[in-house]
Amino acid sequence: MTDSIFYEIAILVLMAAALGLLGLLARQPLVVAFIAVGVLAGPDALGVVSSTDFIETLSQISIAVLLFLVGLKLDLALIRSLGKVAVATGLGQVTFTALFGFLICLLLGIDWLPGLYIAVALTFSSTIIIVKLLSDKQEISALHGKIALGFLIVQDLFVVLAMVLLSAIGIQAGDETGSPLDVVTVLAGGIGLVAFVVLFIRFVATPLLNLMSRSPELLVIFAVGWAAGMAATADAFGLGKELGGLLAGMSLASTRYRDAISSRLSSLRDFLLLFFFINLGASLSLGSLGNQVVPALVLSVFVLVGNPMIVLAIMGAMGYRKRTGFLAGLTVAQISEFSLIFMAMGMSLGHVNEEAMGLVTLVGLVTIAVSVYMITWSHRLYQFLEPYLGIFERRTPYRETGEASAQGNQGSHDFIIFGLGRYGSRIGSRLKDQGFRVLGIDFDPEAVTKWHGMGFDAEFGDATDPDFLAHLNLADVRAVVSAVPRERGALTEADPQLALLHGLQSSGYRGKIFLSVQTVAETDDLISRGASVILHPFDDAADYAVKQLIEA
Repeated sequence: MTDSIFYEIAILVLMAAALGLLGLLARQPLVVAFIAVGVLAGPDALGVVSSTDFIETLSQISIAVLLFLVGLKLDLALIRSLGKVAVATGLGQVTFTALFGFLICLLLGIDWLPGLYIAVALTFSSTIIIVKLLSDKQEISALHGKIALGFLIVQDLFVVLAMVLLSAIGIQAGDETGSPLDVVTVLAGGIGLVAFVVLFIRFVATPLLNLMSRSPELLVIFAVGWAAGMAATADAFGLGKELGGLLAGMSLASTRYRDAISSRLSSLRDFLLLFFFINLGASLSLGSLGNQVVPALVLSVFVLVGNPMIVLAIMGAMGYRKRTGFLAGLTVAQISEFSLIFMAMGMSLGHVNEEAMGLVTLVGLVTIAVSVYMITWSHRLYQFLEPYLGIFERRTPYRETGEASAQGNQGSHDFIIFGLGRYGSRIGSRLKDQGFRVLGIDFDPEAVTKWHGMGFDAEFGDATDPDFLAHLNLADVRAVVSAVPRERGALTEADPQLALLHGLQSSGYRGKIFLSVQTVAETDDLISRGASVILHPFDDAADYAVKQLIEA
């Protein structure tokens, strides 16, 4: 028996690696590959999965670890720091998605209770996928990136409330077969567990982790044990493993080791999630999935198109430009792994059946696969749809134009610098020391505020936005300098350096254009496209360092 489990796990992990490689080549996240492994390994396909009890146990551990990591992000100070935009957009998106999703489910002939579950499942977006895609595009600090991360945290809070609500429903369901004393015991256990967590945060968490942090390996072992232990304790009281995992994470969220624990557990989370999706895929009947294709396509179109439009409309009404709302809206054009966990909890309570679970799984496969390309090619997609998005923008998008005019200076400048990171800031500072008039531009509001606070002229703007470039006063500008970081690799039309170059040329600018790159191989291509001078920050720094060493 033990040997068969070993062989089975080995085959499943190898299958996940093979399909994951195919997904990587197709630019797909691992979630899609993991679900595909479960379906292929299930009884209706290859029939690899036979040790269902063992895989289900690993699946439950994965949920505890995943929700533990969600709890780690729910620091009260972080929640209080959420801006009004993130809260309003997040609550609005969750509300309208659930409402319209429920109406669509009713029109599709789905019963009201499974329809309600499906509608709520459609409101969750995958933080893991979105953060990775925005980080790869270096847009995590852009205005739309920060707003997206803000309303993703609001979604996580909604996940917590939904999980707590389902746990409460589970307690009530237990009342049908148990005595009133059992219900009182469960409620008392829940109150006692929350009180224990509060006391742990107040008196134990920080000194205990200070001690354990001397060994990073011990810190990880404690985190996993704490997540599993709290999940088991909550389950013993009838509260559910999910709530226990969340409480375990929240108990450590206020410590300074939160990020270190989260980063070290991310790989373990991905590995364990494999077995959740294998367990999910293996439990689905291919025959029942075939019957859900049409409803899945309808709901997928709603998530891919409707969710971004909801965010776009809310942000437009709040005074943001249609470009910012569009780019932020694309991040919610998919459902997440929490949608599947939420549906699995509904199945355990007997509220939804396998068909509803299969429907949401198909929606997840479609929306995750398609949204990856939508977010990757977001700027090109915006250029194509921009003429049709005017209804989502106020006549005066005051939240962005007001900020720019308040911080910027509409007078003439000698140099304009895009990108106010370390490299761009140093260039601007040295130019100002030489007596030149310098305007700094960045899509990170904090960088603009910091630059403006140092006495420099600054504006909020995006180098890839042609509308913004067209409104710049370029008449007396000697040179435009781009210190915007870019990914290594071949130049594409969406590349910030190339987009800036084309935007300046379209605006009629005829001055010098300085672009910074990381590799010498990119130089000739940019020069041939119209760049005046190519800056090589790393090479120039190395040359200066060598000169100093030789002179010393």
